[in-house]
Amino acid sequence: MLVPLHTYPDGNPDSIARQVAMYARHLQADVCALACNIDLPNASSLLGTLAINVPAMIREAKAGSRARSTALIGAMKAELDPLGIPLRTLEAERYPAEFGEIIAREARYHDIVLFGMGPRDGTSRLTAEAVIFASGRPVLLVPEAGPAIVPDHVVIAWDGGSAAARAVSDAHAFLRRAGTVTIVTVAGEKVPMEEDAGDRLAEYLADHDIDAGLARLQSDGRPIADILQAHVQEVGAGLLVMGGFGHSRMRDFVLGGATRGMLDDLRVPVLVSH
Repeated sequence: MLVPLHTYPDGNPDSIARQVAMYARHLQADVCALACNIDLPNASSLLGTLAINVPAMIREAKAGSRARSTALIGAMKAELDPLGIPLRTLEAERYPAEFGEIIAREARYHDIVLFGMGPRDGTSRLTAEAVIFASGRPVLLVPEAGPAIVPDHVVIAWDGGSAAARAVSDAHAFLRRAGTVTIVTVAGEKVPMEEDAGDRLAEYLADHDIDAGLARLQSDGRPIADILQAHVQEVGAGLLVMGGFGHSRMRDFVLGGATRGMLDDLRVPVLVSH
């Protein structure tokens, strides 16, 4: 499991370490923490040192970033060591806009990426987009300050598409361990799917010894991300599985409504695959 550690401007809170430990134990996974320390270009102020000492501000920001990564790694060791879960650490020092590419490249040598999301600036969303669409690996988006709850109930958002099929395949480790699996279809969203799409997925999962129930929801014009997250919260599920939809043109992503909604306002843990 690859865990990017965000360190700027505020960075992940130490509480993300509890999430990492819970998921690593649940999946029986080793953990690799990638400390994303910022690098900023040297700059000079037109006012010199009379009013704004820009070089000093840059040094302070970089020192704060490194201190946050050290604290986060310490918090993760404190959670993982008692469980006997190995922790490996890597470090990258880049301009913030470059971290998506760095994480996506490293993710290709791991099974899954755990990405802590919080109400910070837009940098975390842009980084998450790059990792989802460029890594070729499933990305577990976790509300970083949320409780660490074992995902015993897993909800699958199913639209019959290729991205959703990839997500189901990537989620097998979670599905096999779940006590309850629910397939959710949303009527009135996007292009109508086959009427029996949910039943066919349930039959497929049954062939893999995974029993799944069905829930059919109505969109009623509401954003799809709101519908799905509200359902997960209503039934007390611990994980939502969905496909990440988007097109890339010159590195600008045109996101599907559900993907965009999740990244804008993540309220439940979501496993996204593209």
